[in-house]
Amino acid sequence: MRLDEFRAETPPAGLYDFSQQITTGIEGFGAVNDADIDAFHALGFMVIHNAIDSVAIEQARAGIHDLILRRDAGNIIFEAAVGDEFNALPDDQRLDSVRKMMPVAPYDCRLKAAAENLDLLALIARIMDEPPALSQDMAMLKPPRIGREKPWHQDMAYFDFPTGTTIVGAWIALDEALPENGCMMVIPGSHHQGPMPHWTRRDWQICDSDVQLGKIAAVPLPPGGCLLFHCLLHHGTPPTRSHRRRWALQFHYRPQSAVALPNSDLRLSVFGTEGKDATC
Repeated sequence: MRLDEFRAETPPAGLYDFSQQITTGIEGFGAVNDADIDAFHALGFMVIHNAIDSVAIEQARAGIHDLILRRDAGNIIFEAAVGDEFNALPDDQRLDSVRKMMPVAPYDCRLKAAAENLDLLALIARIMDEPPALSQDMAMLKPPRIGREKPWHQDMAYFDFPTGTTIVGAWIALDEALPENGCMMVIPGSHHQGPMPHWTRRDWQICDSDVQLGKIAAVPLPPGGCLLFHCLLHHGTPPTRSHRRRWALQFHYRPQSAVALPNSDLRLSVFGTEGKDATC
């Protein structure tokens, strides 16, 4: 367990614009057609409603609940606003103090089952044109009132694979995800711009001045909804001051044939800013 290394700061005004919201989605993994796959490649994301059923939702919630209370996951990160009080908190407060857990699938069979959903894997295979392999698994939690933002970023900036590798994220809402409690925000088509420099500011992030204001779309999701997105898509989540919890699972899948870079220095030579004579 560790404290979130980044302090919650108020993001610049206008950085999260909720005026454009994507509220429609494909009904279930099995309803995705070839035109939807083409749209994914054009836009960099796909919205699927009723991706998992109520039983799977409750099983996933129970898995997260148990991992937090058992303190049994690969890495449990709690909100900086909690300070050093996490271990002294009663169970109900501890459940609403954690920001992220990773990995989770190896520690709970219910979360492992969610990551191995056959319909999800079949759809990812269609997007990649080859079988996928699980590359990363996390529980992404936004505690009521204190959940800080995840600034705009590209997930590929975290992965030691060549930038041309099609890694697909699956973000599955376990609670209703709304703008006020930190739903996902995306910039459609931004994955076509390639790698962006990332900076250590409020997180490892795209510079605020590089965020394409006016092109932002919020993606509210009902429980069981899924956002599939390309690893170079610009995305983030706003802070929450809502009293409503927002729990989600996030899985990343790479092509089985993908070969990792030999070290992180090669990734940072693309996404890092040191030595590029750049400022933010």
